[in-house]
Amino acid sequence: MQKTWSYKNYEIKEGLKPGSSQFRYFFAVSESGEKKCNYCVWIVDEAMSRFDSSKDFNSIVTSQIETWHAWVKEKIDAADFSNRALKFEKTGKKEIDLPEMAEHVKMD
Repeated sequence: MQKTWSYKNYEIKEGLKPGSSQFRYFFAVSESGEKKCNYCVWIVDEAMSRFDSSKDFNSIVTSQIETWHAWVKEKIDAADFSNRALKFEKTGKKEIDLPEMAEHVKMD
């Protein structure tokens, strides 16, 4: 994780998944040092050009981070601490449960 910030009583650590060839940006949410959940932004390869024609991960983060922070804050405000991913596909986006996609999206 590369950056830490706070929202309400929660600490959020965020960053790109190290060494991943696919775009996966994680938000680990904790309260009083205890992990509550993970959120992930997952952009499939076919959708990368929607965000940056050169498919540069850092450029995508820079251009989208405020939107993703708003999504994380919405989840916290709704007390939705299930492990979720915001998956961007070629034709749109959808929210999925991380456990359902365990073979594809892992924190480690």
